Formats: sequence, C-alpha cells, structure tokens
Amino acid sequence: MGKSAISLLTGFIGSLGSTAVSCLKMLPSLGKNGPDKLVSEASRPLVILGNGPSLRRNLEEDMELLGETDTLAVNFFANSPEFRKVKPRYYVLADPHFFEKAESDPNVSRLIANLNAIDFPMILFVPSGRGRGSRLFANPLLKVRQFNFIAIEGFKWFENAMFGMRRGMPRPRNVLIPSMMVGIWLGYRQIYLLGADHSWLSTLSVNDRNEVVSIQPHFYKEDDKEQKRIREEYVRHPLHEVLESMTIAFRSYHRIQAWAESCGVEIFNATPGSMIDAFPRSPLPKL
Repeated sequence: MGKSAISLLTGFIGSLGSTAVSCLKMLPSLGKNGPDKLVSEASRPLVILGNGPSLRRNLEEDMELLGETDTLAVNFFANSPEFRKVKPRYYVLADPHFFEKAESDPNVSRLIANLNAIDFPMILFVPSGRGRGSRLFANPLLKVRQFNFIAIEGFKWFENAMFGMRRGMPRPRNVLIPSMMVGIWLGYRQIYLLGADHSWLSTLSVNDRNEVVSIQPHFYKEDDKEQKRIREEYVRHPLHEVLESMTIAFRSYHRIQAWAESCGVEIFNATPGSMIDAFPRSPLPKL
C-alpha cells in the first residue's frame, strides 16, 4: 500500500472516529435544535461586539451606527456604561463561569443584575443544559433561549448537516465561535466582527517560575479580582496547552468561514489589526 493510500485510510478512520464521538456527545441533546430562524434574508447586517481593546474606538466613533443596526454583545459587555447606549438586540454567554459563579464572583453578580435591569427587549442565548442559567434572569424584556454548545467533528458532510440542524458547532474555544453560529442560525446574511483583536500572542510570556502569563486586554478595564482570576486560570496550564487552545480557536474560525460560504452568508472582520485570518476584511457598512 502506497503512502497516499495509507494517508487516505488514516484520514478516513480519523473522520469516522470523530463522527462517532460527536454522535455520542449529541445524544443528551436529542430534540434540542437550538435557536430558530428569526430574521429574513433581506434584513440588515448583524454586528458582533467582541470585547477586545479596539472596540473602544468603535464605541467612540460609531455609536450612531451601532444604535441603528442589530448588535450582539458577549461576556462582560453589560458591565460597561456603553451597554445601555448600544442596547444590543442579542447577548451570548457561553463560559460555565457565568453560571457556576453567579453568587461568588462579584463581577458575574453585577453582570446578571445589569442584564435583569434592562429597559429594552433583548434575547440572551445560553448553552443548553444550563437550566439554572435561565432561572437567574427574571426581566420580562429579557428572553432566554438555549443553543447546543457541542463540538461537532467528523466527515465534512456530517459536520455541515449537524451545523445546519443547529445540533452543534466547530469546537467552541471562545464566545466568538457560538456568537457567529447563532448569527447564522438566526438567518443573518451578513455578519461583521468588532473587537475581535485576538492579540494573545503578543502578550504571552513565561515567568521565572515557568508559569504562563497572558495579558488579555479588553475595551474596558478589569478590576483586580477579574485580573487575578485570569492569572490563576493560565497558571494551571503549560505553554503547549495554551498554544493548542489558541490553535483550536483559529481553526474553528476557518471551519465557520467555509460553512458560512456554503450557506451564502458573508462574515466580515471589521476589527483593525485583528489576528484572525479566516474572514475577509471590511469596514462597517454605512447607515
């Protein structure tokens, strides 16, 4: 058997194994297909607000546009004063920390309080299985919906079918991945990314105790407790695991781009200086 045949056989066996594992992971979520399509193909673009440092300039210069288009915010955006100015139509929380530390982490408690205090309609997306997460929110203007936070891997036809059925997504290393998938599932044909700097490599280092140090700046300034939590999270992982995690995220972006193209969806990276190389660059659309 030649090398090419061996390579094909190895790839087939690998895809077969990944497909089987994905099927097993989906078993508990049978019948849960995620968010239904809410908008028409002729609707305006969706702007996803990542929390990278470059978002600060957009909040200063593009507030009129952000207030006039559909926006999706993530993570601690609701703790910023700009939250009530932007009034995002959608919000995504994916990290288990937001649901497991609702009472012990003051930043999370403040986030939940701010989301419960909105005076405008908004849809909050949380991973399926986070039933307690839904009970944290009581404001009638805040509609909580679930999505399948399951990594789907295997044969490409299998991945595409499961993505289209809203059963899962490329490996969700960070909140930007489910945010884009939710945007596509909702029916948006154009999606723009802001605050997706991903400048992690330039802030990565290892100290004299062989501890990984990663400074992840946001458009807002974290308090001391949040900075300490992030430091402690990285200390637990060796450098190769941190780099592997970053690789997973960047690979997932390319998988999303390929699937979006097959669906006729355009994703544009409007973040200046972004390290993401999967999506074409474009400025925000005009009003």
